[in-house]
Amino acid sequence: MTTAAVLGAGSWGTAFAKVLADAGTDVTMWARRPEVAESLSTHHRNPDYLSDIPLPPIAATHDPAVALAGADIVVLAVPSQSLRTNLTAWKGLIAPEATLVSLIKGVETGTLLRMSEVIGEVTGAAPERIAVLSGPNLAREVATCQPTATVIACADNERGVALQHAIATGYFRPYTNTDVIGCEIGGACKNVIALACGIASGMGLGDNSIASLITRGLAEIIRLGVAVGAEPATLAGLAGVGDLVATCNSSLSRNRSFGHVLGAGGSMEVAQQATHGQVAEGVKSCTSVRALAVRHDVEMPLTNAVHQVCHEGLSVREAVGNLLGRRIKPE
Repeated sequence: MTTAAVLGAGSWGTAFAKVLADAGTDVTMWARRPEVAESLSTHHRNPDYLSDIPLPPIAATHDPAVALAGADIVVLAVPSQSLRTNLTAWKGLIAPEATLVSLIKGVETGTLLRMSEVIGEVTGAAPERIAVLSGPNLAREVATCQPTATVIACADNERGVALQHAIATGYFRPYTNTDVIGCEIGGACKNVIALACGIASGMGLGDNSIASLITRGLAEIIRLGVAVGAEPATLAGLAGVGDLVATCNSSLSRNRSFGHVLGAGGSMEVAQQATHGQVAEGVKSCTSVRALAVRHDVEMPLTNAVHQVCHEGLSVREAVGNLLGRRIKPE
């Protein structure tokens, strides 16, 4: 039987561990806090995330060595800006041929590396051993077995197919792809556009405004993706449009919810409280995505506006005014 370690017990790590177990994969979860690991092992519930959803019998531990022992698949489900620190501590515990799977959406601050690049740099793993998963996969809906599809991207197609079989269930349908860059750029950027959509919603703007933001946001994502080597078709699929639409429209999206509070006049601190302390990845990603765009001379006005609101004190009304005041031009 295939064995997997899921490192990270947040909403998405918890939901994905359930997917693996439901697909017949032997799963062990790692949780940072011993009491969370104990609850997962004994009561089959995560006391902090998705606490009302029963989980299948899944082993859990707060000792990474125990979680990683013999794991064929190592699933990384920690916040993007803490991946390097965590992985540095774990790398000596990972089996030499294990497949490393990133569930993480973001670009590392400072280095501007994608998550698969951070994984390769820290562990020394070849690109063929590293996969990323991305799609319209809101954690709560996945955990309650609502049907969805996803993309598992890996440079090694055979490894991607093996992963596909390890995670396929009656409600979770994975497609393979070899465009790791496209999947990661789509996943990192959609959180930023979701913040913009949340801000618009909080300001009381309607469906036309949201649709316009999603569409122009997609244009930004494709421009950046192509500049760094992504395939445009990937960004027109589940890991691009699919993930973008789900994240920008759903009240289950932390990024949209965070933006909604800002749009309604709340501060960054109030928005953080409203998302129950969970990480809205777009708040940090907007800075690194903007820097990556500057590096590649790509224009990303929505991303720039979100960065200015979150980190430079620009009011949401000033940001909207600046966007609407931009020079008109062909689409």
